[in-house]
Amino acid sequence: MSGAHRVSELDSGVRVVSEAVPGVRSIALGFWIGVGSRNESTEQAGISHFLEHLLFKGTDRFSSEEIDQIFDGMGAEANAGTGKETTSVYSRFLDRHLERAFDVLADMVLRPAYPDIDSERQVVIEEIAMYEDEPSDKVHDVLGAAIFGDHPLGRPIIGSADVVASVPVPDVAAYHDSRYVAPNLVVAAAGNVEHDALVRLVEGAGGVARDGQPDGAAPAPEAATPRAAFHSKETEQYHVCLGAPGIARADERRFALRVLDTLFGGASSSRLFQEVREKRGLAYAVYSYSSQYADSGQVGIYVGTRPENVGEALGVIGAELQKLAEEPATADELDRAKENVKGRMVLSFESTSTRMTRLGSSLLMDVPLMTLDEMIAAVDEVTLDDVAAVARELYAVDRLSAAGIGADHDVFRRALDPVSPALAAV
Repeated sequence: MSGAHRVSELDSGVRVVSEAVPGVRSIALGFWIGVGSRNESTEQAGISHFLEHLLFKGTDRFSSEEIDQIFDGMGAEANAGTGKETTSVYSRFLDRHLERAFDVLADMVLRPAYPDIDSERQVVIEEIAMYEDEPSDKVHDVLGAAIFGDHPLGRPIIGSADVVASVPVPDVAAYHDSRYVAPNLVVAAAGNVEHDALVRLVEGAGGVARDGQPDGAAPAPEAATPRAAFHSKETEQYHVCLGAPGIARADERRFALRVLDTLFGGASSSRLFQEVREKRGLAYAVYSYSSQYADSGQVGIYVGTRPENVGEALGVIGAELQKLAEEPATADELDRAKENVKGRMVLSFESTSTRMTRLGSSLLMDVPLMTLDEMIAAVDEVTLDDVAAVARELYAVDRLSAAGIGADHDVFRRALDPVSPALAAV
């Protein structure tokens, strides 16, 4: 399906990783930086995301309009993303445009000029306002705050409108210069790309990034008492999440957790989807999910339902959590979930962008880079006992925090009783 990935570490500390994919004419190229909302103090909340926006506003060589015209002229896609621990800027283009695309992306990422910063402040503030109007999105951050408390992992990636509105340009520039440094940068590519040619491009750009050591992220979060958090808002539905601390990104149990997530709430045949939606019609959206970080993680369940159904829906979810503890998986469920996970892996690998993302994020976070065959083998090795152990540890009811968005806190509190009377009493 492809050649093996190759990794080079330059004298500067920049790491370069690539994977050749036969039969395609495209290249997905990304710059991965080890900085995200976890690196921020309370006074900086949102600066990583704001900086990501500013990278597209121009450099001394390219204006914002010129950047758009260059990528449009190549028929290319260009975008970026900020997470809890990483920022990425990436593009997908025809293979013949590698040198040009690399040149522009490198200049954007490493030499931003910060023009038109006030207009972009307003863009990001509008994005924050749009996010506040999407309770099905916001409730996940309410849950994060309930689980992680004051730790930066509990704060929204998108940040604070007050910070975005007032942070001075020198502070943004200093934040960039202290974190966008060589040892904190990975250049990743997948597609019709030749590794040595990519390395030469990086070396020809002076190793790409400046020397220096990045400022550290926040320490690992401490175990916290489960909490219930509620955000009052007039909505047509109540949006509710249950969740708890999970496992770290490199934890060997991540494959068992992915299988568990699939059979519990991550597929249309999953327990939550069948019991809450298909059999009872209590929700359109109900699912489980997990996130992994460098030294921690999170598991979660989401349901959105009308006020008259929220109690019954959470009652069903509570019953499924109890069943999960007593019967984490049947042999049929395990086989179906494993085939689902493997199928999605294989299908996702048909995308050069997905391959590039896996390479960049894994190398940046020091997660072992496994081949597709190795990952499939790891899924095949997951047993009923593995799933049971992960389920009983991570989804134990006494570990769960809760988050809700809706009109009436009492409706939310009463609905929690069949899940966890202790949370309902908070």
